[in-house]
Amino acid sequence: MDAQGFVRVFDRKKDMLNRGGYKIYSIEVENHLMGLAGVLEAAVVAKPCPVLGERVHVFIHAPVASLSLSDVQAHCAKALADYKVPESVSWCPTPLPRNPNGKVLKRVLREQLLKELGLAD
Repeated sequence: MDAQGFVRVFDRKKDMLNRGGYKIYSIEVENHLMGLAGVLEAAVVAKPCPVLGERVHVFIHAPVASLSLSDVQAHCAKALADYKVPESVSWCPTPLPRNPNGKVLKRVLREQLLKELGLAD
């Protein structure tokens, strides 16, 4: 809440991406990725896109670098609609950041992605 009493939301009310009008719930993609051998954690965030609005980007904690983007995409394509398949991946050798309650801090991951893309201040 600011000095004038206005409330501003700085994170998603619901964890959903909007890719060209299609709604993608990140938990669905994350749960499917957890079935891929070698994946310890997965978190889906929105990657900004000037054409579609948002694209699917996933952060994967996999200590062994035995997976590739094509492995992830092939695994997801077996059970998910094509617009839900991640288009890019960030590999994390360490566990994903979490708050004291154990929830993944997707805000931190979004900021990290924007820095990687050169879109952050």
